[in-house]
Amino acid sequence: MTHAKAVGELFEEVAPRYDQFNDLFSLGLHRIWKRQALALVKPKPGERWLDLCCGTGDVALVLAEALRPGGEVVGVDLAAAPLAIARQRAAMCPWLQISWYQADVLQLTEQLPMLQTDFDGAVMAYGLRNLADPAAALKMLQRLLGPNGRAVLLDFNPSVGLIGSLQKFALRRVVVPVASGVGLAEQYAYLEESIGRFIDGKQQEVLAKEAGFCGAYHRTLAGGLMGALVLL
Repeated sequence: MTHAKAVGELFEEVAPRYDQFNDLFSLGLHRIWKRQALALVKPKPGERWLDLCCGTGDVALVLAEALRPGGEVVGVDLAAAPLAIARQRAAMCPWLQISWYQADVLQLTEQLPMLQTDFDGAVMAYGLRNLADPAAALKMLQRLLGPNGRAVLLDFNPSVGLIGSLQKFALRRVVVPVASGVGLAEQYAYLEESIGRFIDGKQQEVLAKEAGFCGAYHRTLAGGLMGALVLL
């Protein structure tokens, strides 16, 4: 089984509980972190933005509101189940301009040849860590953005020291046991594995510059638990 297929199946399984668990495990703070990340790149009314690895669409909805009037969001995710939830959410806000597509971010231009490029901006929340080739994803993103485009990628920060120890404790003693109660222990155990092998902020900056971004800086959020890679 390919990496993309394995990750896609994982999110198909967790989709019905995904938002509930995000609120529970972060005490609702993930909503603040996502807004903080968007604030770093200042979406403006009338712009066209991508939401890659959009999941159940919570970031796309916030972004689409910020782009009014005249703006548009294109949400892309590999898994069908989260996208179905995203579409249901968007249907309750018909005044927002959002299109949804199922595709692999690493093969986006091949799988969605009709997709117009030259986006004004892009966001990816908790997606880069799950991709088989982060460097290729950043190169794809660079091709999709217009000349003055910018992007922000929010994810867990591979923390060390006390923060890292607290992160592991929470995952092993809180997150996985709670998830196991609804049969999702294996899926949420994947979190620690994926965070552990994820590249740090400095490495993300290097990959982004190698991908062609003139400006790239990594900023820590939530006391070091989260990180946002800003691309200009």
